[in-house]
Amino acid sequence: MATVGLGVPEQDVARVRESGVSPRIALVLGSGFAGLSAMVETPQVIPYCELAGTPRVDAVAGHAGALVFGTLAGIQVMVFSGRFHQYQCLTAYDVSWPARMAASAGCADLVVTNAAGGVNESLAPGDIILLSDQMNLTGDSPLIGWPGPEGGTPFVSMRDAFDPELRGIALRAAGEVGVAIKPEGVYAGLLGPAYETPAEVEMLRRLGADVVGMSTVHEVIAARALGLRVLGFSLVTNVAAGVGLSHEEVLEAGRAAADDLTRLMLAILPRS
Repeated sequence: MATVGLGVPEQDVARVRESGVSPRIALVLGSGFAGLSAMVETPQVIPYCELAGTPRVDAVAGHAGALVFGTLAGIQVMVFSGRFHQYQCLTAYDVSWPARMAASAGCADLVVTNAAGGVNESLAPGDIILLSDQMNLTGDSPLIGWPGPEGGTPFVSMRDAFDPELRGIALRAAGEVGVAIKPEGVYAGLLGPAYETPAEVEMLRRLGADVVGMSTVHEVIAARALGLRVLGFSLVTNVAAGVGLSHEEVLEAGRAAADDLTRLMLAILPRS
């Protein structure tokens, strides 16, 4: 199978070109966020199963599993409605596919969203966190076995994993449209799929994590290796290690915050 760049088959890149869209920004939608893809104007939808380079696994509940091309707030975008996770028997490189696909399609920026458990005791379900840093605690990296120089570098600085300029834009946009967000947050990425124990949550709190989840970190690492700027948001859907925690609770919190997240994203895109 012929590929371009970082393991993206040529026929997948051709599908992007056939759409007639030249996306500048890519968005990865986490659990419960799929509704934002419905806002894309003149959408062209490609199910993941029709792309040769996507991992062949069943979709997780709350992840639609489709690539949507079109326009949002006057900006040409590609939207990953759903993502992949290592707990689906995939490698870190596999789950970095959205970042690699976005770079191959010519995007300059990647926006990642996720549903996360609140580790910081000041957080409550429904809070939107503007991510300022992350901890990759999965024990793996998408840069292991990374291809040659034509596809970026594995020795990339992660000092500004989440771009300071884009974070400033997001803060100003949030103020203008009246969406309350927490301006600083550290995301801890674990392997999953089991939720964290109380002892693990206490460990994460002492390490400096604000929120915890099972995604995102490998996408961000790969994006930075490829020179993409990254902006990230976590929606606090539950108190980590809380009583009665379930995936349904996560999805419901995402639905409840959908309006705020949509307004915020539509305000950010034209400014980025």
